[in-house]
Amino acid sequence: MQLSNRLNGTSTKQAEHEELQKYGVFKLSYSTANLASGEVFGKNQPIALQLLGSERSREALEGVAMELEDSLYPLLREVSIGTDPYAVFQDADWALMIGAKPRGPGQERADLLDQNGRIFVEQGKALNEVASRDCKVLVVGNPCNTNALIAMENAPNIPRKNFHALTRLDENRAKCQLALKAGKFYTNVSRVAIWGNHSTTQVPDFINARIGGRPAIDVIQDMKWFREEFTPTVAGRGGALIKKWGRSSAASTAVSIADAIRSLVTPTAPGDCFSTAVVTDGNPYGIQEGLIFSMPCRSKGDGDYEICDDFIIDDWLRNKIKATEEELVKEKECVGHLIGIQGAACRIGPGEDTMLPGEN
Repeated sequence: MQLSNRLNGTSTKQAEHEELQKYGVFKLSYSTANLASGEVFGKNQPIALQLLGSERSREALEGVAMELEDSLYPLLREVSIGTDPYAVFQDADWALMIGAKPRGPGQERADLLDQNGRIFVEQGKALNEVASRDCKVLVVGNPCNTNALIAMENAPNIPRKNFHALTRLDENRAKCQLALKAGKFYTNVSRVAIWGNHSTTQVPDFINARIGGRPAIDVIQDMKWFREEFTPTVAGRGGALIKKWGRSSAASTAVSIADAIRSLVTPTAPGDCFSTAVVTDGNPYGIQEGLIFSMPCRSKGDGDYEICDDFIIDDWLRNKIKATEEELVKEKECVGHLIGIQGAACRIGPGEDTMLPGEN
């Protein structure tokens, strides 16, 4: 397969405070550096970066472009900036949707879903009109699962399975916790899957995880820890990080974006998997179709993937998966008017909130 030679990074984050606006672009700068260095697509693959932002983020994006130019990345052929998605997405092979509207004080989750959804309607339509017909789309801006769903439903010219929402950071966090608990290096940890939504209902799968080739539950032998500490620690890691240094993850998010793309362009090791939220159409686990849902996947390294069909689902895991599935169904209902579903009623009530702190 001929690898992509154009890649779009999008930054559409609207912030009430200039500091938040600049921080959104700061996170973008980490990601573009990883991509430009050749660490993702390989040392022989030239790329062109096209950065999409708003008028208020333009100067900050120009700063990102200046740093990229001054870094003399040998594979970086072009850096351009724009505010029109129809121009920026032209012939794009990859689209990274990093930005999203942050939550305002006291704003209900249902309202944020709607406001962000309208952004992804327009970006989905732009991708549909001008991007490569095989464009791969990775949505990072939260709520990323439903934002990816909205973009997908508004881009019928692009294959549905090409749309991804980022849950690789959750997988990396899960691997870290398993490695620390077992006293092993993280490279010994494999077959770690994240199921469902990128929210506090996410399900880090310890049942199928391996440490040094052995089942993680045999290595650690502490089911109470898995259920009562491991699972909430992974889901709450972003909030814990914010409490320590006052900002959400930037470097680790950029690493996970690079990992997520690399997993699609590099063959998956035999018996291993990677986590990505993809469309559930035809999935082997009975999860409702038409959702963007994180599942274990593997790839031949051609940019495509298949959902792993050999994961054991016990009753505890099944109940957790069902809960995160129901949450995504509710989110889909709340944005039904943006994806062509007539008469859908939003069932997310006031105060009902599972979004990850600082990552929304």
